[in-house]
Amino acid sequence: MFEPGETARLFAQAPGVDFPQALVDGLRARMKDAPPEAMARVHLIVNTRRMARRIREIFDTGPPCLLPRISLVTDLGELAARDTIAPAVSPLRRRLELTQLVARLLDSQPGLAARASLYDLADSLAELLDEMEGEGVSPDAIDKLDVSDLSGHWERAKAFINITRGFYDNEEAGLDAQALQRRVIAAMIARWQDEPPAHPVILAGSTGSRGTTLLLMKAIAALPQGAVVLPGFDFDLPTPVWSHLDRAIAAEDHPQYRFHRLMTDLGVSAADLRPWHDTPAPSPARNRALSLALRPAPVTHAWLSEGPALRDLAQGFEDVTLIEAPSPRAEALAIALRLRQAAQDGTRAALITPDRMLTRQVTAALNRWGILPDDSAGTPLQLSPPGRFLRHVAQLFQRRLKTDQLLTLLKHPLTHSGGARGPHLRMTRELELWLRKEGHPFPDAQAIRTWLSKQDAPLPRWADWVIDCFMGNDSPAARPLADWVSDLETRAQAIAGAGEGAGGLWDKKAGREARRLMDELARDAGYGGIMAAADFSDLLGAILSRGEVRDRDAPHPDIMIWGTLEARVQGADLLILGGLNEGTWPEGSKPDPWLNRQMRADAGLLLPDRRIGLSAHDFQQAIAAPEVWLTRAIRSDDAQTVSSRWINRLMNMLEGLPEQGGSAALKQMRARGQGWLDWSAQLEAAPQIVPAHRPSPRPHPDLRPKQLSVTEIKRLIRDPYAIYARHVLRLGPLDPVVRLPDARIKGIVVHEVLEQFVSALDNGTASLDRQSFMNIATRTLEEGIPWPTARLLWLGQLERNADWFLEGEAARRTDTHREGSEVTAGRRIDDLDFKLTARADRIDRDSSGRLVIYDYKTGSPPTKAQQVKFDKQLLLEAAMAEEGGFRGIPGAEVAKAIFIGLGASKEVAAPLEEEPPHKVWEEFCELIAAYMDPAVGYTARRMLEKDTDTGDFDQLARYGEWDDTQTPVPEDLT
Repeated sequence: MFEPGETARLFAQAPGVDFPQALVDGLRARMKDAPPEAMARVHLIVNTRRMARRIREIFDTGPPCLLPRISLVTDLGELAARDTIAPAVSPLRRRLELTQLVARLLDSQPGLAARASLYDLADSLAELLDEMEGEGVSPDAIDKLDVSDLSGHWERAKAFINITRGFYDNEEAGLDAQALQRRVIAAMIARWQDEPPAHPVILAGSTGSRGTTLLLMKAIAALPQGAVVLPGFDFDLPTPVWSHLDRAIAAEDHPQYRFHRLMTDLGVSAADLRPWHDTPAPSPARNRALSLALRPAPVTHAWLSEGPALRDLAQGFEDVTLIEAPSPRAEALAIALRLRQAAQDGTRAALITPDRMLTRQVTAALNRWGILPDDSAGTPLQLSPPGRFLRHVAQLFQRRLKTDQLLTLLKHPLTHSGGARGPHLRMTRELELWLRKEGHPFPDAQAIRTWLSKQDAPLPRWADWVIDCFMGNDSPAARPLADWVSDLETRAQAIAGAGEGAGGLWDKKAGREARRLMDELARDAGYGGIMAAADFSDLLGAILSRGEVRDRDAPHPDIMIWGTLEARVQGADLLILGGLNEGTWPEGSKPDPWLNRQMRADAGLLLPDRRIGLSAHDFQQAIAAPEVWLTRAIRSDDAQTVSSRWINRLMNMLEGLPEQGGSAALKQMRARGQGWLDWSAQLEAAPQIVPAHRPSPRPHPDLRPKQLSVTEIKRLIRDPYAIYARHVLRLGPLDPVVRLPDARIKGIVVHEVLEQFVSALDNGTASLDRQSFMNIATRTLEEGIPWPTARLLWLGQLERNADWFLEGEAARRTDTHREGSEVTAGRRIDDLDFKLTARADRIDRDSSGRLVIYDYKTGSPPTKAQQVKFDKQLLLEAAMAEEGGFRGIPGAEVAKAIFIGLGASKEVAAPLEEEPPHKVWEEFCELIAAYMDPAVGYTARRMLEKDTDTGDFDQLARYGEWDDTQTPVPEDLT
C-alpha cells in the first residue's frame, strides 16, 4: 500500500471532515488497483468501539468488498498473544485492596486524613496508579522529585503514594489493565523491530493523549507498511507557531499540542503531513479563522498581523448560529426547537455537550413532540430502577427502619414484582394512611400487626412478608464485605420477588447490568475486608454509579445526543455545541491531592490541562461542521456565567476585524440565535392569569363554628381564614409520612414530664430535688421519644432548666396546693349558641381559697402586650374558672394566671388587673358575635405578628398572588 520511505508515515484530516468516511474513502482509493483479498490483509486499529461500528456501517453501504481487520487500541487479545501474561485484575478488586491498605495507614496514623475520606482516597490512589502505569512513571521517579519547599505536605502525600509500590507493574499482585496493555504493546513493538509485519497496519482516530497509545502510534508510523491517520489536524497553523507548543506545562491546553508532541518524537514537521484523503473541509474559511483564534497565548498578537488577511469571514460563519440564552431552560428549549425542525426536514442533527443536565432538559422538551433522541450516554445505573432499589435495600442495614424508608421500598416498581402487584399496592396505601395517622416514626413488627388487626380484607401473609423482609435488618457491627453482599442479594430478591424468585429485579438491560456488577462485587468481595453497614452502602453506590444503561425503545434515527468523545467519530449535517460555559465545556480541572502541576510535569505524568486540550480539540473539530450552533446560558443557578474561553477568543477576534466583516458576521450569528430564542419564548408564553384577591369568605351563620378552644382564639384574631378552613371546610393538613421531633411533640413530652413530677411530689414518691426530676424526665423521654438525638437534646435542655424549675416549684408550694392537672373546661354563650372549651395544664388553690392557673411553655411565653391583644389563653381560662367552668373545681376568684416558660427560664403573669376576667369575657362575647354576623368575613392573614409567618392554609388562600397590604374582598357563600 505504501512506498518505502525513511521518515515516519503520518497522515491527517482537517477539522470538520467526516473522519470515518474519509478514512474508508482513502483506504478504498489506495486499494482500488489491488486484488480483492488485499483489503482483508489490512489491519485497522481505532480508538473506540463506536468508531469501529461506524467504519463497518460505511463499508456496508458499498460497493461490496472484503473488510479489513478492525481492532481497538485497548483490545489486547487481538494485538498480541498473551499466553505468558495473566489477565488484568478488575478495577474493583484493586480499589478494594487499596481501601484496606489506606484504612490500615489511617489506623496507624490518624492525623494523616479523616476516616470519612477513606474511599475517596482509595479511588484517587487507584487513578494515580493507573496513570503511572499508563505513562510508564515508576514510584522511584516520584520519590526523586524536588519538594524542598513542600516538605510537610509531601511527607503526608508520600505516605499514601508509597501504598502503590506493591501494585506497580507487579505480576504477583496482579497487573492492572494499563500495566498489562503497556507490557503487551511493548512486547509487540519489540517483535516488530525484528519481524515487521508485511501487511498494512493503520492506526486512525487517536490523538495520542495517553503514553501507551503514543508508544504504539510511534511504532506503527515507523513500520514499512504502517501509517497513523490523525483526526482534526490544523493544516492552517503556520510552521513558526508549532515551536510555541514545545513546553507541556504552558501549551497542553492547545488543541494541537498532542500532534506536535507526536511529530517531535518522530522527527516529522507539520509540513510533512499530507491529507489521508482529498475530502475537503466543509468550510475552509471557518477553519482558518478558528486556527487563528485558538493560537497559543504567546502568539495571539498574530490576530493583528494575520487577521486582516481573513477576507471571507462572512462566508465562513454564514452557517453558524450563536445562542446566548438568559437561562439553561431557555437554552434547552431553543435547542429542542431546532432539533424538532431538523427531524421534520429529515436533517441529521446532533447535540454535543458534556452537560448531562442540559441533555435531560432537551430530551424533556423534545418529548412534547413525541421525539425521542438517540442518547449515547444512556442512564447511570444508580438512577435506574434496579440501581435505586439495591441502594434502598442496602440502607436497611444501616439504621433502625424509618417510615419513609419502608414506604419508599414498598412503592418501588420492582417491589413485589413477582406477582399480585395490584393487591400489594392496595395494602401499601392502607398501611401508609394508617402510619400517617398514628405517626409511627420507626414502624416495627408490633405496629404492623396492630395495623393488620384493623383491616377488613388483608392480603394473605402480606404483613408477615413485610415483617420478615423489612424489620430487624439494621446491624451496627462491622462484617466481612462478602457477608454484606450475600445479605443484600438475599434481601433484595425476597423484597422484589415476594416468594416468586427475584421478580423483575434482574430483568431488562438495567437488571442484567445490575446482575453483572453484583456478580463482580461478589467475586472480588474477599479483597474488601471488614466494613460497617454505612461503608458498604457507600461502596455499593460508588460501584453502581460506574454502570450505564442504554435502554431506549425506537429512538429517532436522525436526532442524536453525543458526548464529546462520540462526536469525534460521527458525522451529522447539524451540530449543536451546548453548554459552552467555563466549568462545563471545558470542565474544570479536578484537584489533585498528591502532586501539583510542576511535580506532575517533572515526573512525566499527565497535566490537569490535558483534559482542557482534548476538549479544545473536540471543539475545533465540531465547530468546523457544515452547520453549527453554539449555545450557552448567560445565567445559571441565580449567578452570572462565564462563556467558554474558545467562544471568548472567537468573539473577541471577530469584533476586532470589522473591515473584514468579522463584527458583521458575529452580529448575524447572534441575530439568527435571537430569532430562535424569541420563538422559544413564545412557546413558553402563558396566558395572563388574573391574580387571586385576598379572600374573606362569609359563610352562612348556621355553618360557622359553634365551638372553639381557648388556644384557637389567637388564630381567630390573627388569621381568621385558618378557622374558616378548619371548622367550616373541615380541612386539615395531611399527616406527614415522617413524624419529626417538632415543637408540638416537644411540648407534649415536656408537659408529661412536669405532670408526672408534680404528681409524684403530691403522692410522696418523689422529692423536690434535681435527681428525682431528672429520673422522671429520663424515663418519660425514653418511653415517649423514639428519636435518640432529639431525646438527648431535650433531656439536656431540661437538665439546664431543672434548678430554675425546682426553685420555682418550691415557691409555688409554700402557699398553694394542687387542685388538678390537665383539667378540662367549657363555658357557653347562650345567646350565640357558642361554647368555649379549654384544658388547663395545672390549677392550684391558695390558702385564701383563690385559684392560681399555670400553663407550661417550652418556648418563650407571650408578653403582657401580646396577651392583651392576641394571646388570650390564660385570660379566658381565668374568666372560665371564676364561673366554675373547670370540671370538678368550684368557681372562685383567680389570684394569678402564669405562663411557666421552661425554654426561656422565666415566668410571665397574665395581666389580670388591667384585663379583669369579666372584661375579657365581655370582649370575647363581642368578638364571637362579630363573627356570627353574616356581613363579617374570615379574612386571610388578618393580623399576623410578622409578614414571614406562615400558616397551614396559606396555599389554599393563594397567598403570594396577593400580599398583606391588599384589602380583602368579601365573598358570600351559600
